[in-house]
Amino acid sequence: MNSLQSFLAVAPVVKPAAAAAASGARLPSSRRSRVSACLATPAPPPTAAGTAQRELSAASRAVMEDEAKYIVGTYKRAQVVFVAGRGCKLYDIDGREYLDMAAGIAVNALGHCDPDLVDAATDQSKRLGHASNVGYTVPQVVLAKRLVEASFADRVFFANSGTEANEAAIKFSRKYQRVAHPDGDAPTEFVSFSNCFHGRTMGSVALTSKVQYREPFEPVMPGSSFVEYGNLEEAKKVIQSGKIAAVFVEPVQGEGGIHSATKEFLQGLRDACDEAGALLVFDEVQCGLGRTGYLWAYEIYGVEPDMMTVAKPLANGLPIGVVLVNEKIAAAINYGDHGTTFGGNPFVCQTALAVLDKIQKPGFLAEVTKKGENFRQLLKTKLSGNPHVKEIRGIGLIVGIELDVPAGPLVDACLDAGVFLLTAGKGNVVRLVPPLIISEKELEQAAEVIRDCLPALDS
Repeated sequence: MNSLQSFLAVAPVVKPAAAAAASGARLPSSRRSRVSACLATPAPPPTAAGTAQRELSAASRAVMEDEAKYIVGTYKRAQVVFVAGRGCKLYDIDGREYLDMAAGIAVNALGHCDPDLVDAATDQSKRLGHASNVGYTVPQVVLAKRLVEASFADRVFFANSGTEANEAAIKFSRKYQRVAHPDGDAPTEFVSFSNCFHGRTMGSVALTSKVQYREPFEPVMPGSSFVEYGNLEEAKKVIQSGKIAAVFVEPVQGEGGIHSATKEFLQGLRDACDEAGALLVFDEVQCGLGRTGYLWAYEIYGVEPDMMTVAKPLANGLPIGVVLVNEKIAAAINYGDHGTTFGGNPFVCQTALAVLDKIQKPGFLAEVTKKGENFRQLLKTKLSGNPHVKEIRGIGLIVGIELDVPAGPLVDACLDAGVFLLTAGKGNVVRLVPPLIISEKELEQAAEVIRDCLPALDS
C-alpha cells in the first residue's frame, strides 16, 4: 500500500481514489521532493520521485468525461482531479502531491483537514446541523458576538457566500437611505471601481467591473457606475452627485490583480461619503480575516466602513457569508426585510468559531506578516532578471506576480511540477494565496518551482 492509499485508509471521505486504486489505476507520486505539510498531525509520508511528464490516468479522464457530461460548463478547470488534502498539500486521484498555493481561492486559511476544525465540525454535526432562522441557535449568536467584538461592527447578518453578503449589503444600503429620506428622493445608485469583483448574482455582478461577467446577463441592476481604483478626485465627483446610496470598495483587490488601496484613497472615500450621506462598504471577502497579516484589512489603513462583507476563509471551506454593520444601518432594517434559509446554521458557525480561535491566537497574524514579507522578497530575488516579470506586489499572504504575457502557460507548468496556482487580473497575474499556516520552507519550494517554470512563458 503506497503513501496516499495509507492516508485514504483513515480518510474515508475520499472514495474516488480508493475506487481508482481498486480498479487498478496507477497511483504515481509527485516528481519533486516533498515538503512536510504544516500540521501537528503527520502528513502522508513521501514516496519515490515520479516521472518528469505528468500524465492523466484512466481514472482522471473518467471523472473529467463525466463532468463534461453532467455539469453545466461554467468552469474552465485545471486538468487535475483532487481527492484529498492535508495541511498545505493536495493529492490527486492518481496519487500525486501538490503544494497548494491557491487555498480554494483564499478560502482554506488553515489548510486542509485541520484536526481542530474537523473535531469542531464533527462534534456539532452530532448535536445540531440545521434548524433554520425561525428559532435561536447558540453557535450563531456566539459567532456574531465574536465578530462584533473583533471589529468596528455593532451587528451582523449571516448569509451563505460572498456574493450573498454583498447582495445583502446592497439591499441594506437602499433600505437605510429610504429610512434616512422619509420624504422621498432617497439615493439608490452605487459606485465601485476598476478591476473590482463583488460577485455573480444580479446585484453584485452589477458592481463588478469585468464586462465579461456582466454583459451576457444585461440588463443587470441599474444605477451602478465605475471609477478608476485609486482615483479619489473622480470618485468624489460621483459621490457628491447626491445619487449614491453606497460606495463598494475592496481595500485589497484579489480577482482584479492584487492591487492595494492607499490610506489617502480610503480616507478620502470615508470623508466624501460622510459629507454626501452615502454609505461606505468594504468588501473583505478575499482580503479579510488574516490574509493581509491583520485580522481585517481596514485595520491597515485606520479607516472604518459602515458595512463590511466577509466570507471566504471564515469557515475554512464551509459556505458562509457575513455582513458586518454599524448601528445606524441595523436600526433601519426590520423583520422580513431580508432573510436566508441556510445562512448562519449551527454547523457552519461552530466551525467558524474554531477558525477564529486559531487566527486570533497570539502571534498568528505576526507570522502571516513575516512570511508574506519574506516570500515577496524571495520571489523578487529568484525571479529577478526575467523579462516577463513586471512587478511583484501584495501584502501579507495575498501576493501577485504581474507578467507581460498571459500567465496560463506558467500556471500549467507549475501544476505539472507539483504546485497549484491561480491567475488574476486580465489573466496576466499569478495570484498566490496559500493557506496562512504555510511554512517558510514550503514558500521557498513554491518560489523555486515558479522560477524553474518561467521558460514556459517563452513557448
